[in-house]
Amino acid sequence: MQQIPIKITIFANENQNLLNLITMKKLLFMLTVVLFACQAANAQRSFSVYAVGFYNLENLFDTEHDEGKDDHEYLPDGGNKWNELKYSHKLHNLATVLSELGTDKLPNIGCAFIGVAEVENARCLADLCNEPELKSRNFQFCHIEGPDKRGVDCGLLYNPSLFKVRDTKLVPYVYEEEKDTAKLTRGFLTVSGTLAGEHVTAVVCHLPSRFRGSYYRELGARQIKALKDSLLADDPQCKVFVMGDMNDDPINKSMYEVLGAKEEVELVGEGDMYNPWYNTLVKQHTGTLKYDGKWNLFDQIILSPNLLNTNKVKDYSTLKFWKNEIFRRDYLFQTTGRYKGNPKRTHAGGVWLDGYSDHLPVCVYLVKEKIQ
Repeated sequence: MQQIPIKITIFANENQNLLNLITMKKLLFMLTVVLFACQAANAQRSFSVYAVGFYNLENLFDTEHDEGKDDHEYLPDGGNKWNELKYSHKLHNLATVLSELGTDKLPNIGCAFIGVAEVENARCLADLCNEPELKSRNFQFCHIEGPDKRGVDCGLLYNPSLFKVRDTKLVPYVYEEEKDTAKLTRGFLTVSGTLAGEHVTAVVCHLPSRFRGSYYRELGARQIKALKDSLLADDPQCKVFVMGDMNDDPINKSMYEVLGAKEEVELVGEGDMYNPWYNTLVKQHTGTLKYDGKWNLFDQIILSPNLLNTNKVKDYSTLKFWKNEIFRRDYLFQTTGRYKGNPKRTHAGGVWLDGYSDHLPVCVYLVKEKIQ
């Protein structure tokens, strides 16, 4: 009789084991179903990717004199002996780079639009867009003649199948001191349009040179911030890209303090912007141009907060920043001599190198979820 409870206990344990086994199988089955459903849901999500770029073209001059401009260095009898052969090579070289910018992630597509600096006039941009590499994508351009004494302006190249232009204006750089009005310089080319069905605006800049002192770049940054703020006040949904040759690094006062271009998404407060290039310089120790053997990162694309996702919220229903890159190809660098490893420029020491620019181009990638 005493064996009965033992038998009952054993039976109960076997029964429980059987129940546990069935329960485990059910749980595994349910987990498999859930995982499959999640994978299927993710597999059904798809995203569109867009690229936006900037490139300092380093003195893209034609061979003719523009009245009232100090362009004599880039004439056939000028210091650089600038002729049609050199001009045609320069156009081809730059078109090669511009056509490849953004293709690391978007092969055969490239950038939707690209801000450019150091362009003499509209003819140069028309000739550039007529190069086969850009003509094949029907690239167009925006340009407004500015007051710079040398004649160098900013421009915007764009692929009309990706970016639709709404409005173009040149916001002048305004000096505070009367004595400075004789030093008229590039303004801020502001191009508004539609990308991925959304209102975006590019502010293309080329701030005063390092030789002018930090004050003038800080003054420019204040004006850029005021312009950006007015764009967002007019349309809070507008995605703003401030891009250009800032002649300052992301860590300098003009960018970090005055414009409020922060290095981390979490640090971007009200009125600030996000600067992904800060960490490129500080942590990766690389940049877009070299001076005395050290990298600077003057060429930047800075983003308004509505282009960002926080760590807590990932909403890709509208355009959002994905990643940034400095565009590099072996052909863009000098391979011999004292300046080996530097960007291969057009001239150096009075010698024509048949190069590209003393700056490297940059681009940012954006993503937006497709509606199924």
